[in-house]
Formats: sequence, C-alpha cells, structure tokens
Amino acid sequence: MFKNDTIFTNNNRKSLSKTESYMLSRLSEEGTEIFTVKDVSNVLDKSYSVSRKIISNLKAKKWIEKIEAGKYLILPLSAGVKPKYTEHEFVIGSKLVEPYYISYWSALNYHHMTEQIPFSVFIATTKRKSNRKILDVNYIFVTLSKKKFFGYSSVNISGKNVFISDKEKTIADCLDHPEYCGDITEAAKALKSKNIFFEKIADYAIKIGNATILKRLGYLSEVLKLNLGEGLKKRMLKNISKGYSVLDPSVKMRKGKYNEKWRLLINRKIGDGF
Repeated sequence: MFKNDTIFTNNNRKSLSKTESYMLSRLSEEGTEIFTVKDVSNVLDKSYSVSRKIISNLKAKKWIEKIEAGKYLILPLSAGVKPKYTEHEFVIGSKLVEPYYISYWSALNYHHMTEQIPFSVFIATTKRKSNRKILDVNYIFVTLSKKKFFGYSSVNISGKNVFISDKEKTIADCLDHPEYCGDITEAAKALKSKNIFFEKIADYAIKIGNATILKRLGYLSEVLKLNLGEGLKKRMLKNISKGYSVLDPSVKMRKGKYNEKWRLLINRKIGDGF
C-alpha cells in the first residue's frame, strides 16, 4: 500500500486528564478516530464551548491533530481498552468530502495494478475542493461531473467502509485523465492485469462520454497485444470521434506520429515489455 498503512506521530506529549483520557478511550473504542466537536459533546455530555476547550487542550498536548475545519484525528493512544493507532490514509480521505470515491493512482495501487507507490491520495468528487496536506500525506481532489461519477463500491479498510472505484472504472478514469495516475504508461500496465474485462472498460468510456478513452484503449490494446476481440474493437471504432487526441496529455511535447486508425497523436513510446 502507501508509504504507511497507518500514520504515526512522536510521543512528545503531555499527560491526559481523567476527562480527556475517558473521552479519547470512548471515541476509540467506538471506532471514531476522526471526530467533531459534537462527538465530544455527546460523549461527555458537555456544552459546545466546553467541548471545544477540551479539544484545544488535546491538540496542544499533541494527542489529536486537526485535519480540517471542525474535524480532528486521534493520534496514537496509550489509554483505552484496545489502544489503536491513527487511521489509514483512505479512511481520512473519506472524511474530507462528500460524495467521493478513492480513484486514479490510489485505486490502481489498491487493486494491485501498479508497482508504483503513490505518496498522495487521489479522491474523485463532484464538489470543488482544494488539495490539502495532512500529516505529510497529500490529498488530491479531482472534480468530476455527475455523469462521470459512478463505478465504485464500498470496501473495508481498517474496519471502516470506504468507497473505491472498481478495476475497470479505475482504468477508464486513468485513460480519461492519465495525469492523475502518473502518466499513460501506468494505465497501460494496468491493462495487462489479471481479471480485467475490456468490454466493461469500453462501456464505462461510452457512459463517461469521452471518446478519447476508447482511442487510448484501442491503441494500447494493439501495442500490448491484448485480445479485445474484433467485435468489441468495431464497436469502439464506431464510437470514436474524427478529430485527433493526444495519447499522453501529461507529456508537454505535442509531437509524434499520428495513428490514423485510432485517431491519436502518439507523443509517448509504449512498449509491451512491462
């Protein structure tokens, strides 16, 4: 997975009061490592202002970390029945925006379709949200239209439900925006993974409404000697646009050979020896 399955912190912290220890233990035991002021108020039966003061004290003592306005993360505990460490990057990402799903390079990594280790979490959403850095992890938000927002399901990450795109939607998304998976070579490698249904990728591309996905899929399938089947190729060719698209938009160079069949400008060399 990522550089850390869990995020750790230093132990240079001040001791907890009984109230603070009880609150952290209760939240941790309930599986609420990411919490709000309201959560603290409910656990302690305290007013909003008192709960905010407790949170401020815990932050100063380095027992919690603010991840965004009104949301806090419990750092490693030494109290409670079952001491736990902090949350997985995907779980933190799932709390930052609604709706969402983990996507692009992060999803490629989750599905074992790349050997590269991304140091950012890519999150697809229909909202506009600024990228942020939390505990040395970058969270990259990619805004999609509602038309493109599909093809994901809930998976269990560290005991929490997190939405992640399925294999085929991950590849379709990466072919749609190769810049969010490193470059087009990572999408090409993913196409050689086991148990990939090419027809499903094509169906997703048509539903997304971007013919360039079909162009890239068709060209890469031939370069990599993948068996899409002639019937599927014919259907894909019927759905591509006449204009030329760029194979890899992450490359600044717009020079190369033109592939007339798939209407692509080949601005990056792709080999079959991945």
